Amino acid sequence: MYRSRALALSLLPLLALACPTETSQRPPSHQIVPSSQTRAPAGVDCKGDPDCEKEQAEGLAALVDRTAADAKHDADAAGHGADAAAAPPTPPAPGDIPAPPDVAAPPASATTTASGLAYRVLTKGTGTAHPQPYDRVEVHYSGWTTDGKMFDSSRKRGRPATFGVGQVIKGWTEGLQLMSVGDSTRFWIPVELAYNNAPGKPAGMLVFDVELLGITEGTPPPPPPETPVDVAAPPASATTTASGLAYRVLTKGTGKTHPTETSRVTVHYSGWTTDGELFDSSTKRGTPATFPLNRVIKGWTEGLQLMVEGEKSRFWIPVDLAYDNAPGKPAGMLVFDVQLVSIDG
Repeated sequence: MYRSRALALSLLPLLALACPTETSQRPPSHQIVPSSQTRAPAGVDCKGDPDCEKEQAEGLAALVDRTAADAKHDADAAGHGADAAAAPPTPPAPGDIPAPPDVAAPPASATTTASGLAYRVLTKGTGTAHPQPYDRVEVHYSGWTTDGKMFDSSRKRGRPATFGVGQVIKGWTEGLQLMSVGDSTRFWIPVELAYNNAPGKPAGMLVFDVELLGITEGTPPPPPPETPVDVAAPPASATTTASGLAYRVLTKGTGKTHPTETSRVTVHYSGWTTDGELFDSSTKRGTPATFPLNRVIKGWTEGLQLMVEGEKSRFWIPVDLAYDNAPGKPAGMLVFDVQLVSIDG
C-alpha cells in the first residue's frame, strides 16, 4: 500500500535505525550469532529503490530505539526532564515550525496512560483500525524539546516518514497504537519512553505532533516458545559428553551427515537461563540464523556436530562451555532448543 522509504538524515534524533537488520537492529549482546552473520534487514526495506539506497549510503538512519544502550541513563532521567521543562522557551529557527503553547508540560485536558505517556487528540480522523507493533505506518510529525526547540520535522522536509511501529522509541510505539488513520495527536513523551538522555539524542521529555497518514499491515510474530519443563537441570534421560555438555534429541532428523567444526549451518533456536528466562530466540523472530560453527560458544560448536539435518535437540550447556559468566552475557548454565535446518558448507 505504502512504499517503504528510507528517512532523511534529520530523522536521526527521532528514530534510530542504522541501515537495519531486524537488525541492523543490533543483535542482543548475548546473541550466539556473530553480528556479521545475523538475520536479514528489517525496518527500512529499500527493495531496489535507488533513492532509498542512496540515502542509506549517506548515513541516514535511525528508526530503532536503542533501548539497551539508553538504559544506563535511567538515573539521570527525572532531573534532565525537569531541567528541560524549566528552561525558557526557545524562539524558532528560520523555517522551523513554532512550538505548541503547551510544549512545556501536558495540560489538564491531556490523557495520561499507565506508562506516563500523555496525549491529546488535535484532529479526529476517519479511520477505525489501530496499527499494531508489527505494522508499518506513514506519518507526518514535528518534535520539540520542552524549551520549545524543534529538533526534527517531516513537515519541514516536505515529505512523510515510513517505519515500523515497533522500531521506534517506546513512546511512539505506544502512542501510534492509540491512533487511527487521519488522527493528529500531540504526545508528551517522558524521558524514559524517549531517549533516556542518551548522548547525542534530544534530552528530557519530548513533545511530538503526529498525523497518521496510513497503515500497512504486517505479519504478526510467532508466539514465544514454551519454557522447557526440564530447564533447571538435565534429566536422567539426557546424554552427557566428556566435556560436560548434556543433550537430548527431541525430534530425529532425516539427514545422514553431521556438520564439522568449520561448517556453516542454518538453525532455529531458543535459549533460556536455568530460571526459565528466555534471552534469545530465532523462532520468536521468525527468521533462522546462519553462522560458522567455529564462531559460536563452545557448547554450540560441540553440540551441533552431534546433529543431522532436520534434527531438533535440547542442550544443557555448562557455564565453561557457554559465556563463562562474562559481563553482559547470560550467566550460568544455559539451555537451548536447536533445530538444524541445513548444513550450508
